[in-house]
Amino acid sequence: MSKTASFYRPLSLFLAMRYVKSRHGNGFSSFISASSTIGIGLGVMVLIIVLSAMNGFERELSQRLLSIVPHAELIGVNKPIPDWRKTIKQLQNTPNVVAAAPVIKMSGMMQSGSQLEAIGELRGVDVLLETQVSSITDFIIEGSWQALTQENSVVIGAGIAKKLSLKAGDKVQMFLPRTDGLLQKEGQQQKQSQGQRIQQQISAPMIRNMTIVGIFKFGGTIDDTLAYTSIEQAANFINYNEMQAQGIRLKVVDVFSAPAIAREVAYTWNHYVYILDWTRTQGPIYNDIQLVRMVMYIVMALVIAVASFNIVSTLIMAVNDKKSDIAILKTMGASRSLVMVTFMIQGIVNGLIGCTGGALLGIFISLNLTEIVLAIESFFGISMLSGDVYFIDFIPTYLHQPDVVATVIIALMMSLCATLYPAWQATKVEPAQVLGQV
Repeated sequence: MSKTASFYRPLSLFLAMRYVKSRHGNGFSSFISASSTIGIGLGVMVLIIVLSAMNGFERELSQRLLSIVPHAELIGVNKPIPDWRKTIKQLQNTPNVVAAAPVIKMSGMMQSGSQLEAIGELRGVDVLLETQVSSITDFIIEGSWQALTQENSVVIGAGIAKKLSLKAGDKVQMFLPRTDGLLQKEGQQQKQSQGQRIQQQISAPMIRNMTIVGIFKFGGTIDDTLAYTSIEQAANFINYNEMQAQGIRLKVVDVFSAPAIAREVAYTWNHYVYILDWTRTQGPIYNDIQLVRMVMYIVMALVIAVASFNIVSTLIMAVNDKKSDIAILKTMGASRSLVMVTFMIQGIVNGLIGCTGGALLGIFISLNLTEIVLAIESFFGISMLSGDVYFIDFIPTYLHQPDVVATVIIALMMSLCATLYPAWQATKVEPAQVLGQV
């Protein structure tokens, strides 16, 4: 039986390759065969390129956007954190926590001359510790981050600077909500009537004269909404003492495990805190990337499926064309399995050629996608991504080997499935009927 099996396998391959070569002489059959091969190749190529682009966006999200956006934050619920320096020393010894830094957050307005701009978040930070949880210093384009230690200093985003026509060294006025009597030191209590609370809410804002000591440019809406000041100044604005902070920012080992790590850290405290992480503030971006990845995988898999099932047409025509050959083989003792395998190999050749060509071309384009898109933008004078809207202004790419392997395997499996019906039909050819008509 082993000799028979070893004989059948080479014979099937030999016949299949002869049929593939002879098919090139038939114009219509050759066109259908070529279209299926090209369709499979294009589907594989585009799917690899799209997945590489999605991987690139995901990498930029984790390495760039989350370099300035906190991985996690623990914000005090009713009271400020009493001794942030002691707390940070404890957190630095916590597993999965790379670094920690204090933060005080508030919002306000910035005025320069007659121009007024809203500041979505004025972040009070420790100048040294902030650089351990954030890469903000890498994005400073004017001035100095270390100058934030000066009194009444502020670092602003490039979007704010552009709208107010500011540069490093300029003077501005900050309008901040008055919090006198609302934020109390620990242990202090105050009771107010409803009328007193209303009066407090509509009181005039605090006005602080500040100096622009630095401008950062990150990209996206962050440049239009974020500003930094020292934690000492921020504490003074909201009546905290120098040891108090509103919350603690965390940089963790794995950004995708940030929610679990933040909860684990918070549960070890004796302080009630809100547990925040990047999946809440920037989660929609990550979810959009995953959604686009899934949709594109489905769409391109369907494109590959349509191209693969063109093989059905090719093989059915081949079966009809080779009926006499099949009949002769059967009269010579060829089994049904031999006939079926012969036509399956013939169909798989299309899928194999398409997958190989598409994978190689897809890998090449994926590895050079950023440069190719930049060249296209330069040639046509267009911009596909605006740095003022998105956090990057280029198409990123990251080729992930398992994506290539999965794409090729799926395409080959679809090609194999497409060969089953025509090959099975070939086994139903009756030699007596076919040879009797010759």
